[in-house]
Amino acid sequence: MTEIRFSGFGGQGIIRCGLIAGKALALYDNKYATMTQSFGPEARGSACSSQLVVSDDRVLYPYISIPEILVSMSQEAYEKYEPELKDDGILIIDKDLVKSKPARGKIKNYAIPSTRFAEELGNRIIANLVMLGFFSAVTGIVSAEAMKKALPGLVPGRFLDLNIKAFDKGFDYGKEVLAKEKKSTTQSKKGEK
Repeated sequence: MTEIRFSGFGGQGIIRCGLIAGKALALYDNKYATMTQSFGPEARGSACSSQLVVSDDRVLYPYISIPEILVSMSQEAYEKYEPELKDDGILIIDKDLVKSKPARGKIKNYAIPSTRFAEELGNRIIANLVMLGFFSAVTGIVSAEAMKKALPGLVPGRFLDLNIKAFDKGFDYGKEVLAKEKKSTTQSKKGEK
């Protein structure tokens, strides 16, 4: 079982991230997934999150307790939810919007300028899709194919191609980050010999 929290501020499509990932996992990747969500009192502009519990077996309890993966797209959400992240979890941030502290425990940090990439593609509203692509690449928890199949019905039809382009941008960037990480790990192991 894996517990995931997507977080940011209202209006960034954080709830949609949970819906898309949950639909992709449950309908197209043969997993079980449940989603819950929470908003601040003001909704748009305040911290919000969507939580996913993902499992190979039926999910008996739909709420997360200690997430293994935290995606943060705002500073407020990072400050609020990072302390709950598992000590050996994965932290994924929008590096232009979140200034993270040095990692605690064995937390793996990944950063992407998702909002900047979305603006380069023509619309900052698709930053969540850039982030979902990156999330898919660096965690490997859900396939890119399943995520793309989950988009119809959850993003406006006229923007489907743009959303897929945004997802691909994030996914490709994630693959580049992993390749660099693997290369530096290989080089440091060679240096130890």
